[in-house]
Amino acid sequence: MRLRIYFMKIICIARNYREHARELNNPLPKSAVFFIKPDTALLKNGRDFYIPEFSNNIHFEAEIVLKISRVGKYIQPEFAHRYFEQISLGIDFTARDLQNELKKMGYPWEMAKAFDGAAVTGEFFDKNQFGLSQLNFCLKKNGQMVQEGNTADMIYDFSKIIAEASKFFTLKTGDLIMTGTPAGVGQVNSGDVLTGFIEQQKIFEVSIK
Repeated sequence: MRLRIYFMKIICIARNYREHARELNNPLPKSAVFFIKPDTALLKNGRDFYIPEFSNNIHFEAEIVLKISRVGKYIQPEFAHRYFEQISLGIDFTARDLQNELKKMGYPWEMAKAFDGAAVTGEFFDKNQFGLSQLNFCLKKNGQMVQEGNTADMIYDFSKIIAEASKFFTLKTGDLIMTGTPAGVGQVNSGDVLTGFIEQQKIFEVSIK
């Protein structure tokens, strides 16, 4: 009997909060822009993040994460809510120095976004526990607030993200979608502790090594 091997993917949307684009001096895209992280980028809740040797400037980017619950392609926005049942909060770790160098040369920058451990996810919760259209989330570094976001401020809401992403990628059960980060991103250093919250619910804690 042949074993069926399944690999999930992590789809990320770039520049989905205006203030985040402004803080990095990036223009807003005229349409949704996506990039992919492989399954090897996933760092599950409770595991430490080790700063890679190829970067001296790793940034945190807190994002609401959707878990896809059924296969879909060319999904219409009005039906997108049927394709996920759970949400979480995560971190899109970015090697900012490497990303800036790659952008200057006009190269793709997956190496700065998709390296091992670059996608933190916390515990997943039933989406019906929350009001998704005005969902508060935040990230604390060493107990101090560094990022605060509300999904009402997204350029593309969850339904539009799913609809747009499914034009290019077949969504499969277990795939994750990282929905963009608000302003306040910053550098991590060894010894830092990052803690993420949705509303008042603690979702994850990750130690930086």
